[in-house]
Amino acid sequence: MLPDEIKYKVKELWDKFWSGGISNPLNAIEQITYLLFLKQLDEKDQQREKTAEFLNEKYKSIFDGKFTIPSENEKRKAVPKTSLRWSSFTKLPSDEMFDTVQTKVFPFIKQLNGQNSHFTKHMQSASFLIPSPRLLAEAVKKIDEIFIELEKEKRFIDAQGDFYEELLRELNTSGKNGQFRTPTHIIELIIELVQPKLGSKIADPACGTAGFLIGAYKYIITSQTSAQYCQPDENGFLRGSIADKLVSKQARKELEEDTFFGFDIDPTMIRIGLMNLMMHGISVPKIDYNDTLSKNYNEDECYDMVLANPPFTGNIDKGDLNPTFSINTTKSELLFLERIYKMLRPGGTAAVIVPQGVLFGSGSAFRKIRQLLLDNCKLSAIISLPSGVFKPYAGVATAILVFTKGGESENVWFYDMISDGRTLDDKRSELFKGNGDRDYGDLHEIITQYRSKDKSTNRRLRHFIVPTSEIVANEYDFSFKRYREEFFEELETEDPQKILLQLSELEKEIQDGLNELKSIFQ
Repeated sequence: MLPDEIKYKVKELWDKFWSGGISNPLNAIEQITYLLFLKQLDEKDQQREKTAEFLNEKYKSIFDGKFTIPSENEKRKAVPKTSLRWSSFTKLPSDEMFDTVQTKVFPFIKQLNGQNSHFTKHMQSASFLIPSPRLLAEAVKKIDEIFIELEKEKRFIDAQGDFYEELLRELNTSGKNGQFRTPTHIIELIIELVQPKLGSKIADPACGTAGFLIGAYKYIITSQTSAQYCQPDENGFLRGSIADKLVSKQARKELEEDTFFGFDIDPTMIRIGLMNLMMHGISVPKIDYNDTLSKNYNEDECYDMVLANPPFTGNIDKGDLNPTFSINTTKSELLFLERIYKMLRPGGTAAVIVPQGVLFGSGSAFRKIRQLLLDNCKLSAIISLPSGVFKPYAGVATAILVFTKGGESENVWFYDMISDGRTLDDKRSELFKGNGDRDYGDLHEIITQYRSKDKSTNRRLRHFIVPTSEIVANEYDFSFKRYREEFFEELETEDPQKILLQLSELEKEIQDGLNELKSIFQ
């Protein structure tokens, strides 16, 4: 968790953009992302230069040589690339810095494709929207201040990630096509359910800001961190960041370069997701532009784990759909479920958030996707979430499905979440117990009961197992209420005459007390 000093500076950075004329949070985070990329580009290059010098190795800096500024005129000016470093242009007067970033630095980073970076590849469609030299100068100053504070943290890389997540929390309005950020505590709950492992290939077919990939990365890093270096995070989940047990360079390289894969159709979200991974220390993030429901995507049986909260966008144009889909539908929530099933390798596990209508929809496509998951997978859990979990973005009731491709399900575990540790209104304020401790709602109880080897069969509880055969007999109905046993406790009440007598005695005590008070003041 970030110190209050850094959180305050992050708020100040947001306020600068708001007062400077960029009031749309998505535009603001995108412009901040570009500035952070420029700062990291310079710092990483300088670090590699120092390492090469220490090891007496040759290193060619990306800032070596000259850069020819794009121009419509025949005579195009070439400038030293060293002048395009963050540490160089940030020392210029604000007007000159603004011109340098807009006309030289921005075009320069758009041509870094030779570095094989997904981020620079997706920078091709980026736009520089900072409207004034004053705002740029103030933003640069604030980012430098934040990094000075971050460097004081012993867990610098992890703190950088926390800083970026603090920025992302300001994305409090719904995005395009039903996109919105999945709350961090819901991501952590899902990650604890599936327990990603080192060496797995993990994907999100509609990754947005890459929250699920970050959650999986943090869990794996924690699994490689000794217990004495771990502590509960803000949601009460144990997390560590130093990965002292991850001593193999090859394993670390695989974790940072060949473990996490994301796809999205929003270029802005792709750039933000890439920076999110980079800020968390993933050196070669792999998020790319691709509509995973379209004809252009055919990565079947490629991943060990798929984590997703895909957008519920209604109906998709049938002409664009991948022809290999077996479910005859244009509903995105059903198509994404089949896509995720296809992406998994045999034995691979998925955890997906879906609208609760998927659990009991009566249409043939709804029934067929549920049949696919129950007959062709080990369906481990169906967790119903309260309708307020995704406020203020949306009020739709949702559920988490956890399944493994292949195998058979003897029983399916159901859980009905009542509380996620926050109010279910638009404010989503954290809840606290009477002693001042955080109230995490059902989050940790879900994990405890899910991992229990002796799951309850008592259907009067909010969690129980149901035999697969019973679900099949009920036409593959996945809804919690279909199997919950409703019951009513008989209330024992006292005899009315006894209650009246007690009230009469109480009235007499009150009257006697009033008479005593009157006698004192007479």
